[in-house]
Amino acid sequence: MKRISVAGIELDIDIRGNGPPMLYLHPEHYAHLHEPFINKLAEHWRVFVPRHPGFDGRWPPSQFQNVGDLSYLYLDLLDQLDLVEVTLLGASFGGWISLEMAVRNTMRLKSLELIAPIGVKLGDREKFDFADLSALPDDEVASALFSETIVDLGKFNETQLLGVAQDRQFLAYYGWKPHLHNPSLAYWLHRIDVPIRLIWGQNDGYVKSDYGLHLAERLRDAEFCAIPGAGHYPQIEKLDETISALLVSAGG
Repeated sequence: MKRISVAGIELDIDIRGNGPPMLYLHPEHYAHLHEPFINKLAEHWRVFVPRHPGFDGRWPPSQFQNVGDLSYLYLDLLDQLDLVEVTLLGASFGGWISLEMAVRNTMRLKSLELIAPIGVKLGDREKFDFADLSALPDDEVASALFSETIVDLGKFNETQLLGVAQDRQFLAYYGWKPHLHNPSLAYWLHRIDVPIRLIWGQNDGYVKSDYGLHLAERLRDAEFCAIPGAGHYPQIEKLDETISALLVSAGG
């Protein structure tokens, strides 16, 4: 992990592997459980993995108020690194940031890969598109996020538990009001002019796969891939299947 300055903001970023460039924007839960996925990505791409401000253990800059601010930061990161033909991969909260980036500027992107993104309001005002995990006990949170994997917080070390609490805090910081979405984002999805692939666990209890199908209908040039036996994080539960889906999209 190295620390760089982007637009005057300190950003922690991990860079692994060789091959075509990929920017991977991480989700909001259990950072250490995603390490095998990042290592696998690095076998096929040169993967740039920034840690979102706030999620990195430092308080975000005062001007950072919403996901749109994160999207501009990462667009600046691509400019600063002078990356082109980038595969932009975002998972869940990272998928929301990726969508916000892509409606703004796709000039440096080759494709957009999304694993069960949040962020787009598709239902009516009275309906939650995403489960309110903050209202559930930990065992029900795990059941909503995972299909087959048993996540026992009692087996997490102190650093990992602190990370869980920190990630929940900053998911709320960026996405609590309104609940996990940008009210205007759905309107601008037509601006995304690169191929899109949506990857979804069939047993996702946080963001249902039906939502993913409806989201695919709202996007141009989008494909939907369902992964059996997986919940919200197929990259944890079905690692090889998730990598295969990404390689198919990349033509690999």
